[in-house]
Amino acid sequence: MNQHEDTILALIAGYVDTLGFIALFGLFTAHVTGNFVLIGAEVAGVGQGVLLKLLAFPSFIAGIAMSSVIFKFLERHHAAQAASALYLLQAALLTSFLVTGMLATPITDVSAAMVLICGVLGTMAMGVQNARGRLLQVTGLPNTVMTGNVTQVVLDVVELIHRGTQGDHGQKVSGRLKSTLAAMGGFAVGAMAGALAFVQVSFVAVALPVAVLLFLAWKRRAAT
Repeated sequence: MNQHEDTILALIAGYVDTLGFIALFGLFTAHVTGNFVLIGAEVAGVGQGVLLKLLAFPSFIAGIAMSSVIFKFLERHHAAQAASALYLLQAALLTSFLVTGMLATPITDVSAAMVLICGVLGTMAMGVQNARGRLLQVTGLPNTVMTGNVTQVVLDVVELIHRGTQGDHGQKVSGRLKSTLAAMGGFAVGAMAGALAFVQVSFVAVALPVAVLLFLAWKRRAAT
């Protein structure tokens, strides 16, 4: 997975995570750990939609498991299609997220069946994206959660100040820093774009990441 692909995927993660947060009562679709915090808030009586947040965990796991089963099957029988299939799977789940979101609109009841299904599908889609890097066994950056990337940026900056950019080590650290900053920038841009797009066109905004994923799938398929 190259740097540009990491950045694009980070943009998608930021876009979908923010859109889901705004549309579905603070649900994190890509950064599923954040739902622990929201469940804690609900227990204290200052949150809303605890069932939606609880469903995020099994649905996230289901997305990962589905990715693994499909990838391993294709890896044995149609290896050239395995990588592009993960993009298509995520695109299909996000399309379902879009459709159920539109059917649920206007969203006023956090426990409504269509709202719960919408949240499950969005979280499953981002579970697929979280699984992709590990299934492909690539050394790309984390593109759905930025906490580790922020940590790495600080460590790399200090390392460069301490040892400089000369030599193989300095060039390696410098290259990693640029890639990490690009992924973080992509996530931030995606987050802002997702928020603005949802305010303007509601769940129709999900069509953009779906189109990008279809393009990435086509690009992967063409490269094989």
